[in-house]
Amino acid sequence: MKSIYNNYFRKSDKSDPVLKALESVPIFDNLLDRELSEVARLTHERTYKKDEHVFKQNAPAEGMYVILDGSVEIKDPDSGTIFASLKAGDFFGELALLDEEPRSASAHATQPARLIGFFRTDLLTLIQRSPELGNKILLNLSRVLGERLRKTNEELAKTS
Repeated sequence: MKSIYNNYFRKSDKSDPVLKALESVPIFDNLLDRELSEVARLTHERTYKKDEHVFKQNAPAEGMYVILDGSVEIKDPDSGTIFASLKAGDFFGELALLDEEPRSASAHATQPARLIGFFRTDLLTLIQRSPELGNKILLNLSRVLGERLRKTNEELAKTS
C-alpha cells in the first residue's frame, strides 16, 4: 500500500544515475536538489556503440554531454591528434551551450557509451522559466571555460 504522507523535506534520491552524474559536473555546482532535478528533467539520454560518433568535426554545435557509462575520445580527424580520452563522470562540448559555432573536433565512443545531453535549447528554456537557476548555471559555465582557457594558456606557454 502506498503511503499517504511523504516527507517533502527529505533530500532527493541520489541513486538516480542522471542526478549523480549532473551533481559531479562543475557547471551544475551549488544547485539545490530541486534545481538539479529540474535540470535533469531537461536532459536527454543517448547510447552509442563502440566507434560511433557522438558528433563530427564541423557539425553544428547543439550542447554538452556527460558520460554515464563507457568512454569517449575527442579527436582531430585530420591530424589524428587526440585532445581528450574521457570516461564516466566526465563532460565535454560545453562551449556549445553558448554559441552555434561548428564543432572544432570529433567525439566518438571508444567503447559502448551511455551519455546525457544538455542542449542550448534546454538552457534557454531554463533561463526563461527560472532566471535565477539559469544565471547560476551560466556563472558556473563561465568559471569552467575560464579555467580551461587558463590551463590552455599555461600549456601553450610551456611549448614556447
